[in-house]
Amino acid sequence: MSIQKLFKHAPLLLGCVFMSSCTIKTGVNNPLLQEWTGPYGGLPAFDQIDIADVKDAMMTGMELSLADVEAIAINPDEPNFENTIEEMERSGAALDRAFRYYGILRSNISTPAFREIDMALAPQFADYSAKITQNQRLFSRIKTIYERSQETPLEDDQQRVVELTYKSFEMNGAALDSLSKALYADINRELSSLYTTFSNNVLHDEENYVTFLTKDQLGGLSEGYIKSAARIATAKGLEGKYAVTNTRSSMDPFLTSSTERDLRKIVWTNYYSRGDNNDEYDNKAIIAKILELRRERVELLGYPDYPTWRLQDRMAKNPANALQLMETVWPAAIARVAEEVADMQAIADQNGDQITIEPWDYRFYAEKVRRAKYDLNSEEVKQYLQLDKLTDAMHYVAGRLFNYSFNPVPDGSVPVFHEDVKVWDVTDITTGNHIGLWYLDPYAREGKRSGAWATTYRSHTTFDGKTNVLASNNSNFVKPAPGEPLLISWDDAITFFHEFGHALHFFSSEVRYPTLNGGVRDYTEFQSQLLERWLSTDEVIDNYLLHAETGEPMPDELVAKIKNAATFNQGFATTEYLASALIDMKIHLADPTDMDVGAFEKETLAELNMPKELPMRHRTPHFGHVFSGEGYATAYYGYMWADVLTADASEAFAQAPGGYYDEDLSDKLVKYLFAPRNSIDPNEAFRLFRGRDADVNALLRARGFPTK
Repeated sequence: MSIQKLFKHAPLLLGCVFMSSCTIKTGVNNPLLQEWTGPYGGLPAFDQIDIADVKDAMMTGMELSLADVEAIAINPDEPNFENTIEEMERSGAALDRAFRYYGILRSNISTPAFREIDMALAPQFADYSAKITQNQRLFSRIKTIYERSQETPLEDDQQRVVELTYKSFEMNGAALDSLSKALYADINRELSSLYTTFSNNVLHDEENYVTFLTKDQLGGLSEGYIKSAARIATAKGLEGKYAVTNTRSSMDPFLTSSTERDLRKIVWTNYYSRGDNNDEYDNKAIIAKILELRRERVELLGYPDYPTWRLQDRMAKNPANALQLMETVWPAAIARVAEEVADMQAIADQNGDQITIEPWDYRFYAEKVRRAKYDLNSEEVKQYLQLDKLTDAMHYVAGRLFNYSFNPVPDGSVPVFHEDVKVWDVTDITTGNHIGLWYLDPYAREGKRSGAWATTYRSHTTFDGKTNVLASNNSNFVKPAPGEPLLISWDDAITFFHEFGHALHFFSSEVRYPTLNGGVRDYTEFQSQLLERWLSTDEVIDNYLLHAETGEPMPDELVAKIKNAATFNQGFATTEYLASALIDMKIHLADPTDMDVGAFEKETLAELNMPKELPMRHRTPHFGHVFSGEGYATAYYGYMWADVLTADASEAFAQAPGGYYDEDLSDKLVKYLFAPRNSIDPNEAFRLFRGRDADVNALLRARGFPTK
């Protein structure tokens, strides 16, 4: 199995978790390992899986995968692309299938019982990875093929697979001596356990810090929010009360609307103190150890620090380039925050509120400024943002840009891991060819990690026959009361489109090899960020943003207000994000010896002149992007790097004859920016689309900041 494929499905999703009738089988007969059967090229049996099968499936799957790898390594034939690289692409199929189920549990239905299994398996996964990357005979074959390809290149996509595979092995210690390899493996094993503990600690604080309200504490809250809060409280055994859960989807609207300032402070403190409560679930010491181990590991490879090692194969190439972008935008962002705070303080003073704006006031008074400056009421906008209509809108956009049709499959015809999950059949409008299935899991629940994400259960490849795609979008919207529409904020609607952009990236893949379905971290957010722009197109607004009660389209006057306010509160949005990205980079560049994580965060923010009126979007003790694994470690800047590309590409559509639905530009969008996935260098892909490199000034213009 190529190292590019290792654990690529780990952050995914399960089914018969609660079924007592499942028959537990072990070894190769374990149901999690079995080939998928049924329609659509075979489907994961999410409805027939029991948590009791998980540990055995992962252990057996790793054994099977390692056997595949060893067979490649000991092949007596001269190494070539077909008998080594292609066989690695083919290997580990049973383990890949098991990881789909494992990921569902980890992200969507994480019970205390599963968390124990997760903790026990974490070091086993690290050992498994080490046995592949440190297989000397395997690496020798890869190195031979790589060196030959530098003299006599292979076909373009084959060359890309070889280079990605070789670089991944090299970056993960394959060229170290035996003593250093052993130490490298020990570090990875310890890190794997720390990542799992970090995630479980955050999940604990999200589940256990719930704010319960009484009827006289509901001032300012919408009727829909109140009904949902009542339902959640009743489910928690407190009928007659109202629950504000410790998740962004519950916290954000409460802080925006609640007139109870003391309660806003409690809710704000609970949310931003996740992992930082100085108890057994505190993450600060864990982070310090992670930083120390990451530095120790890359020093074995000859790198001075973790960011230098990590960014060498990203678009930014090195931490200096990433910091340069962030530091270019930062002064304009905090200057805008000062303006925003001044506007909010003026309204507070005018109202005689006798307060100084604090972080738990920011959203509340920003909403008042929005109404005063733009006569724009977020609650009024929400009445036109029904989740089911937004889902239809995304499907419409996919039809116009990608030629896709989304048709709901009958309930029960496709296995799902929870009754809330709905499924659509995705086909090509012109040919009728089946593209894949799209799963939507929109609601928050206990055991589900916070935030929103997209994932794949099966990716597109053609080297062993074409496979169709199984992809999902997962959100954490508070489930409405029965019969009530789910109304969401404009920001949440943008996020909904964003994650759908990832799914379209999966569906549109035209690559031959599984490794090429991966991505460069500071590029993979580009496609999804770009799709956000279609939410505010006239076609979507006129046809899908319909009032929840009257069914009338959003009036032109309200549309104009939304567009006029497009850059409103960009100081807050940019600064809270950039603060997290800068801390991510700076904490990894700092000497980790005896690191006091809390003090480092506080001191670094002070050096940056971080406005006191708002927090980082992700404070270090709960920064799961960075410390629950390595996907976004020293790479959180990538959202802004990608947004430079997004802003520039968006300007291309704005200037095209057909606007955002221009057929020629849409064809180029799919051909160069979506379909290739990681089969070509991202810089080259963007130049093929735009005809030049991206311009950072496009980002500054998009956010309403002065250009350079």
